[in-house]
Amino acid sequence: MVLAVVVVFALLGIAAWFLIIEPHMELVMTENGGHPSTPVSTAAPAAPPSPVNVEAMDVNQLLSEARKAMTGQRYLAPAGNNAFEFYLKVLQKQPGNRVATDALRETFPFAANSAEQAINTRDFNEAQRQIDLLAQADPTNFTLTILRSKLDAQRKLLDKQQQQTLDQQKAQQLASAKAAADKLAADKLAEQQKAQLAEQQKAKPTATPSRQAAAGTPAASEATAAAGTANSAGAGQNSEAVLLAGSVPRYPREALRTHQSGWVVVSFTIEPNGRTSDVTVVSAEPRRVFDRAAMDAVNRYRFKPAMRNGVAVSTQRQQKIEFNL
Repeated sequence: MVLAVVVVFALLGIAAWFLIIEPHMELVMTENGGHPSTPVSTAAPAAPPSPVNVEAMDVNQLLSEARKAMTGQRYLAPAGNNAFEFYLKVLQKQPGNRVATDALRETFPFAANSAEQAINTRDFNEAQRQIDLLAQADPTNFTLTILRSKLDAQRKLLDKQQQQTLDQQKAQQLASAKAAADKLAADKLAEQQKAQLAEQQKAKPTATPSRQAAAGTPAASEATAAAGTANSAGAGQNSEAVLLAGSVPRYPREALRTHQSGWVVVSFTIEPNGRTSDVTVVSAEPRRVFDRAAMDAVNRYRFKPAMRNGVAVSTQRQQKIEFNL
């Protein structure tokens, strides 16, 4: 009896092979001109128009369309007109259909090659659609895990490449902007130095007598001052202090590097000898950035002092000094 049971199962298997599987494979081979394992052609012919009203087709019509798609090697694409979608429709209408089941199993590896090609060409949306179709046919197939991992890796690689391109463009823009800013700062500094030199040269003839008087002997200085006082007293003049020699403030190096601008209001005393003293900062914006440069510049100022009844006197003054690039 055991032998008889074995013989019966063997006969059933042979009958299934010759009646179902082999006819389908022969049909595929006849229409494709070879075995289903023939590699997917990279130059596949253009797909025919998608059939109209696929939902209304019966099982035989769907199988016929599936065979046509197999002939054209349209395993997973284009959407709506490929073998896998037609076979899956057959299984929706007739679950367990042997022809559709066998065809999906037989062609799964070759359809997976189509999905891999879509990944390699970075057509990620199409690749995802084809992977989803494969998952409907065989959701536990390990090939799906490989395809999904490869798709995720390609997406991350593309994102990384795009980010690197954006970073390079941003770095180039920043470098160009910095070069332009440095050139502008250098040009302005050169203009300030040129203006300062011109101002010093302009004030030099007026300042020379004062320096010579200051460099003379005490007796000569006192005599000169006395003569000046006597002359001024005789004239009885009243006048305000007049700037004879100014000084361009030196731009702080840190502020120049960071392209920072600002201003300082300075209070100071103009002594009878025309020099400045008691230089203090009243207000500044920003604080403690340009204070020292402004005070140093004011300390170098030279004035014709204010006169009261022909006598040189001390006076107070405030001045706003601006720092701009």
